[in-house]
Amino acid sequence: MKCDPVDSAKQKTADDGAKMAFDIKLFASNVFTDQEMVNRVPKTIYDSYRTAVKSFVSLEPKIADVIAVAIKDWAIFKGATHYTHWFQPIHMYTAEKHESFITPRGNFKAILGFTGTQLLRGEPDASSFPNGGARSTSQARGYTTWDPTSPPFVRYFDGACVLYIPTCFCSWTGVALDMKTPLLRSCHTISMEATRLLRLLGDNYVEYVDSNIGAEQEFFVIDSKDYKERVDIVFSGRTIFGAKLIRGQELEDQYFSSIPTRILAFIQEVELELWKLGISARTRHREVAPGQYEMVALYESANLAADHNVLHMEILRNTASKHGLSVLLHEKPFSGINGSGKHNNWSLSTSYGLNLFEPSDNPRQNMVFQVFLCCILRSIDLHADLLRLSIAVPGNDHRLGMSEAPPSVMTVYLGSEISELVEYLLSLREYASMEKGKETSDSHIDPLSILHIAPSAVAPFKRDRTDRNRTSPFAFTGNKFEFRSPGSSQSIAHIATILNTIFADSIRAFSDELEELLKASSHLESTVLQLMQKFLKQHKRVTFELDGYSKSSRQLAEDLGLPYFEETVVAISQFVSEKNIQLFSSLKILAPNEVKIRYNIYLSYYINVIRIEANCAINMVNVSIVPAALEYQKKIAESVLATAKAGSLDLCPSSNEPVLDLLKKVKHLIDQLILSTNTLEGLVPDFRPHADSAYLLSVAEQCRDKVGPAIQTVRGIVDQLEGLVDQRLWPYPKYSQILFRC
Repeated sequence: MKCDPVDSAKQKTADDGAKMAFDIKLFASNVFTDQEMVNRVPKTIYDSYRTAVKSFVSLEPKIADVIAVAIKDWAIFKGATHYTHWFQPIHMYTAEKHESFITPRGNFKAILGFTGTQLLRGEPDASSFPNGGARSTSQARGYTTWDPTSPPFVRYFDGACVLYIPTCFCSWTGVALDMKTPLLRSCHTISMEATRLLRLLGDNYVEYVDSNIGAEQEFFVIDSKDYKERVDIVFSGRTIFGAKLIRGQELEDQYFSSIPTRILAFIQEVELELWKLGISARTRHREVAPGQYEMVALYESANLAADHNVLHMEILRNTASKHGLSVLLHEKPFSGINGSGKHNNWSLSTSYGLNLFEPSDNPRQNMVFQVFLCCILRSIDLHADLLRLSIAVPGNDHRLGMSEAPPSVMTVYLGSEISELVEYLLSLREYASMEKGKETSDSHIDPLSILHIAPSAVAPFKRDRTDRNRTSPFAFTGNKFEFRSPGSSQSIAHIATILNTIFADSIRAFSDELEELLKASSHLESTVLQLMQKFLKQHKRVTFELDGYSKSSRQLAEDLGLPYFEETVVAISQFVSEKNIQLFSSLKILAPNEVKIRYNIYLSYYINVIRIEANCAINMVNVSIVPAALEYQKKIAESVLATAKAGSLDLCPSSNEPVLDLLKKVKHLIDQLILSTNTLEGLVPDFRPHADSAYLLSVAEQCRDKVGPAIQTVRGIVDQLEGLVDQRLWPYPKYSQILFRC
C-alpha cells in the first residue's frame, strides 16, 4: 500500500516527540542522585545522610558502609568496573586514579566490593602535585575524602565506564592542596554568617544560606589540523605569533549568528553529555569574535557549579576531538579580536528559597535586600585586592580592559533604580516602613518600565530593572551580581571562595556592629538604617555607572583612590598581605601556611607560563620561521638577479627600484628577528620551582618586565614577515585559515 505523505509527516513528528521525551529522561541519568539514594538505602540511612550534609558534620562509618554498597551496586548496573576519587589540585585541571571494584577472596575467587572506608578516603601520591613548597618529594602521602554535597557519577570512554567520586585533597599533615576544600569552608562560613544576620533582622525560619553560581563559558573552536600545526597553541594554549586578520569582527556580523552545522553537531553532543551528568547547559550561541562560542549553565550551589564547570571544560575538549575539532579555553588565543571570559553570576539563597539579592517589587521596603547590598559595597571596597586576585591568571593580562572584558579597577554597577535606592537610604531620617500611611514613590507603576516597541500585534513588555554594563567587573543584573572579569580557563572554585570570603567578612562586620547597637536600642529598624547609612557613606565610592573603558572613568577611579592592580604579578602579591592572611584565618577558610602555599603556586604557574611561551617562540623562530623567511629572501634575490641579467633592472647602488626595497626590507626583518630572538633566549630565567617566596617573586617580576616584552618584540617582527612571505612558504596556518575554516 502506498504511504500517505501526510501520515508520514505525522509519524515523523511523533518520532521526534518520543526522542525528545527520551532525551529529557536522560537528564542526570549518569548521576547517583538523591532519588537514587532514596530508592536504594533505608530511610533512616538517607535521613542521617541529609542531616550530615546540611549540618556540615561527618558521616558515621556505619552510614557510609550502607551508602557505599548502594553506590557500588548502582555504578556496576551502569557498567562501571572501576571507581576514582576525583579531585581538583591547585591548577586548572582535575586528577583521578582508577581503582577496580575487584576484591580477592582467595582460591582464585573474587567479589565486587566497595566499603564505606573506600568511599570516604583514598590515598594518592601528594608529592607530584602543586604544593607551594609545603611538601618535598620524600613526603608523598596525601589523602582524598568524599564530598557528600557533590553526588557521584559515572562517565563512559569508548566502552570503559568509571565511577567518579568528588573529593577533597589534602596532605598527610591536613593542609588543603586542592580547590574544593577552601570552597567548602567558604560555603559553610557564608552560610553561618548570613544566617546569623538574617536572624538579627527577624528571620526565625532560615536554617542555612546557599552560595549559588551560574557560569557562562566562552571558548574558541578550530579545526584539529590547524591546532596540531600551530606549535604555540599546542604548548601554550594561544597564538604567540599571528598577523592581524584582514577581516575580524569589524562588521559585527557574527554575534548570535547561525551556528555552522559542524560546530552545532559538536555542541549538541556536548550538551547531551552534560545533561546526562545533571549539568543544566541551557544556552548556546556564537560570540563576537570569529570562531568563538558561549554555553551557559543554570544556577546551582557554588560547590556543585564548580565541579560541573570543570567537567564542562573537560567534555568540551574531549568531544571536540571526535568531530575533528579542538577547543581553546585560553583567555586570549588570538590577538586583535575578543578574548574569552567566564562570567560568574553569583547570588545567595535561603533554605526556604528566598534570593537575598532579589529587590522585590518595592526595594525601598525590602530591608534584607538593602542590608545585603550595603555589605556587597563594603566587600568590593575593602577587598578589591582579593577580588582582583581571584582572576589573576596570565591569560587575563591579555584580555582585561578591552574587547568586552572589564578593566582591572574593581567597581560595582548598580543601575539607575538601585543607585536611586542608595541615595534614598542616605537621605532618610527614619526607615520607610515605619512611616504609617505614607505612600512612597515606588507605590505606583513607573510608565517607563513598560516598553511598547511595535504595533498592537507585538505585546508590550516590562523592561528589566537595570541595563547591562559590559565594562563593569561586578554588575547588578536584577537579582544577582555578574562578575564579568574571570578568565575562560579558570576554575570557578577559587573565584567562589574569594567571593564567599569577602562577603562573609562584611556580613560578619554588619552583624557585630548591629548586635552592639541593639544593646543600647530596642528599635531594630532605625538601628539598621543607622548602620546601613554608615556602610553606604564609607563604601559608596565603588559604585560606577560609567563606561569602564573611558578615560574619565579611569580618572574618576584614581581621584576616588580606588586601587588598580593592572597585571597578574601585582595582583598575586596581594595574597600574602597581613590583612588578607588574617581575614582567611579568622574566617577559618585558609590557614596562614595554606595562603602562602597558594601564593607560591600562583607565582610558579605564572613563571612557567611565560617561560613556555618564550621557549615556544624561540623554537618556532629558529626551526621554522627564519628558514621560511630566508627561502623567500632567496627567491626574491634570484628573481632580482634574473631580471637584472635580462636588462630590465638596474642594480647600481643608487637604484630606486621597488623590488630592491622589498629585498632590503625582508633582509632587515630577518636580521632583526635573529637578534631579538637571541636577546629573548638570554632573558629566559632558569627556575627552581620549590624555592622561597622572595625568589619566586623576583623571577615572576623578571618574566613580566623583561621576558614578556621581549616576546612581544619578537612577535612584532614575525607578524610583519607573515604579511610579506609567500603563503606557500609560511610554515604555520594563519589567522584567516584557523578562524574561518570551520
